[in-house]
Amino acid sequence: MRVLLTGAAGFIGSAIARRLVEAGHEVVAVDLMLDSAHGTTEPPPGVHRLDVRDAGSPEWTALLRGSDVVCHQAALVGAGVRVGDLPSYASHNDVGTASLLAAMHEAQVDRLVLASSMVVYGEGRYTCTEHGDQQPPPRAVGALESGDFENHCPACARALAWGLVPEDARLDPRSSYAASKLAQEHYASSWVRQAGAAAIALRYHNVYGPGMPRDTPYSGVAAMFRSSLERGEAPRVFEDGGQVRDFVHVDDVARANVLALEAVASGTTPRWAAYNVCSGRPVTILDVATRVAEGTGRAIDPEVTGGFRSGDVRHVVASPALAARELGFTASISPDDGLPAFATAPLRA
Repeated sequence: MRVLLTGAAGFIGSAIARRLVEAGHEVVAVDLMLDSAHGTTEPPPGVHRLDVRDAGSPEWTALLRGSDVVCHQAALVGAGVRVGDLPSYASHNDVGTASLLAAMHEAQVDRLVLASSMVVYGEGRYTCTEHGDQQPPPRAVGALESGDFENHCPACARALAWGLVPEDARLDPRSSYAASKLAQEHYASSWVRQAGAAAIALRYHNVYGPGMPRDTPYSGVAAMFRSSLERGEAPRVFEDGGQVRDFVHVDDVARANVLALEAVASGTTPRWAAYNVCSGRPVTILDVATRVAEGTGRAIDPEVTGGFRSGDVRHVVASPALAARELGFTASISPDDGLPAFATAPLRA
């Protein structure tokens, strides 16, 4: 099949492009080449430098016509914690996606795979041993300053245990980036109904691996830990290091995209569906720092700072069950193997 791939020069996009070619598919590669993501505005060979916000242009139309499916990875990413960031996220992510969907309809392309994120969930799933499932409010700054990092049961004040987050969980974005990712999903699901189309949103959890950008807003915490180690410094871990996350290797993310593209093109999944893309092997942030440090071969213990960032969530751990059942996707690279190897994997400048 012919796949138009946005964000094709990026960390995840380039891995998807390689996997698609290996699977025998044709890739039409597009990327805006934002300097904040790439450190350069010059596209690699074979990549069209285009802005999804201009998707109605003749150049876009020519690329879209004849494509079987679009894989939309292009997005402004990062924490998006400043109020001043709102217009940029709304422009690149929301207007960009809406423009692309309208252009796809005009070009008679009615199949989409969208890169979404775990951030649409906000906090993860929590349970109390006595009172069952709970939806805790944001953690109070005073409690965080005193070193109490857990969420507590509103009924009995006990610390809540985390549970696996399924795709039908409550969606509660807590940053401009998170709000923009959820808006992308809403635009895509509306387009499905209006255009008689089909789309899959893949909610990535913490992606890492070779080719990850170094020290940019697009870097994840694993890359930041690695940068500290390369400077000879101990990785600095916020809170008590007990935050639980799911870290998924970029090669597995690329494979999940190929499975989703083949599924949506063949009509074997619901017309609109969202899937967690995760390893299914939860780890604490302290474990992440420790395993990356182990991969250097040097004895450097992470520094647990007790510091915190207001707005951070305590635990977000995905359920891999739906993606396994409907896409046939199960991650093949465990954090136990992938994180130590990441310590010496090649990164982008």
